[in-house]
Formats: sequence, structure tokens, C-alpha cells
Amino acid sequence: MSVLDVTAPSQLPPIWDELITGLTVGVLLTDERGQVLATNDVAADLMQLTKSDLLTGARPSGWTVRDDTGAAMPDWSELAGQVLRAGSPLSTPMVVERGGHPTRLWGDFHAVRAQGKRRVLILLQAVQTDVGHARGLLDPLTGLPGRALLLDRLEQSLVRARTRGMLTTLVLIDVQQLAAFNTEHGFDRGDELLSTLAGRLRQGLPDEHTVARYGGDEFALVADHPHGTGAAIAQQARRVATWPMRIGRSRVRPGLRVSWVTTNGNATAHAVLSRAEQQLQH
Repeated sequence: MSVLDVTAPSQLPPIWDELITGLTVGVLLTDERGQVLATNDVAADLMQLTKSDLLTGARPSGWTVRDDTGAAMPDWSELAGQVLRAGSPLSTPMVVERGGHPTRLWGDFHAVRAQGKRRVLILLQAVQTDVGHARGLLDPLTGLPGRALLLDRLEQSLVRARTRGMLTTLVLIDVQQLAAFNTEHGFDRGDELLSTLAGRLRQGLPDEHTVARYGGDEFALVADHPHGTGAAIAQQARRVATWPMRIGRSRVRPGLRVSWVTTNGNATAHAVLSRAEQQLQH
């Protein structure tokens, strides 16, 4: 296994080969434009490409990469720029498919310095069925993405909005008087209520939307769309979540507060979340 820097006449220092030889994870090093400068055999195998494809940017016919919702992945140039601007890691699931053979991967993007220049180090791993729970990214009660994964999905959506002329809408849904419900019916029934709500939202909204558990009594929704204010998306989420349900022997119609924010991507994920939280309180 060797690692080659294709932007310079000489190879990267031999320490690179020593560090990654025998690793079971894929390793890629890119510049700020997303150009792959170095890689290993494991990364090529996981991406269903050759090392030459990765280094030159060639993509064979029939090869695709999407996120785990089925939406197209942002270009690596977009992800690299986002990681370098933020200075913080980004983690994302992806599905690589070639010839009808999908492979689910987990990518971790890290801002690093190599040979005195800003680079992005990408680590790729094959996804196991419990990877989300193992990483603490999925809510153990509902199975939905948790707050950390929601933030990642929101950041990806904002990148797509900026670069593709799309809009991003974030919807927050607050379950009112959950504490009183727990007191009256017990925490098990409260958990059942939240699990049922999670299922309703996941099944009643388009697959390409991200539905997440944002807090103890809050859910969140991230959606890409070409136009509009997001009001229709928020209304659909409210309608789905307020369907009557049977919890134990009781028929329950949850009381909800809903807020939403729509942006063209020229705002940070934290700014969008903060605005939605403020609106939820008024």
C-alpha cells in the first residue's frame, strides 16, 4: 500500500505509508478544493473505485454516491470548504453504488495541516447496523438521528442551498406538557408517546427529509426545496404529528408548538437553530 501526493513531484514523507499501512479504514487527503492528493487501497475499495480514479477525479459510468436519505451528496470541494471554514470535524453517512451494488459508508472529515498547507483528512469506514448507536448519533428511544447528526444534516443542506440555488427549511416541533403527561400516565407511557410521534413523522413525511430528535420533548425536520417559505413543510409536519393516537388505554392528540426558518444557505447552522428556538418561545 502506498500513498502518493499527485500535486508535487515527490511523494509525501514515508511516515505516511508507515502510519496507514495495515489500517482497516479508508484514508484520503484532499486540498481545499476537494482534489484528492493521497489515498490508500482501503479507501478505493470502499468507494468502489481505483486509486487512479480517486486521484484523478474520474468517475466511471453507473457510479453514484448519495447520502443515506437518497439525496445527492455535496461535492467534496463543498465539504472540504465547509470543514476548513468551520475548523471543526464533519461526519456524514453515504451510500456508494456501482453496478447495482450499494455500500454504506461513514465519512469523517477533519481539517489538518500537511506540509505546511491546509488539508482535509477523510476517514472512511463501512457502516455496521449499529454504527449510529455506537457513535451516539442515533436517539436510543426513537431510533431517529440525534442532535449531533441533525446538526451535520443541517450543515450539508445549507451547503446545497448555497451552491445549487436551493432553500433549506428547519422545523422545530415542541411536544407541550410532556412532563404533566409523564406525571399522570408514567414515564413509560411518555416514552411510548414520543416513539409513536417519531414513527408518525418518519412515515408521514418525504423520505428525503431528515427527521431528528432534537431534545427531550422536541423533534426537528430539515428539508431542501427549490422555492417557497417553508410554511407548507411546517404545516405538513404539524398535521402528521397531531394525528390522534392510542397510548395505553387513552386516546391522545398531542399538543404541539411549531416554528420554522427558511434560508438560502447564507447562515450558519447554529444561527438557523437559534432563530428557530427563539420563534418557538414566542
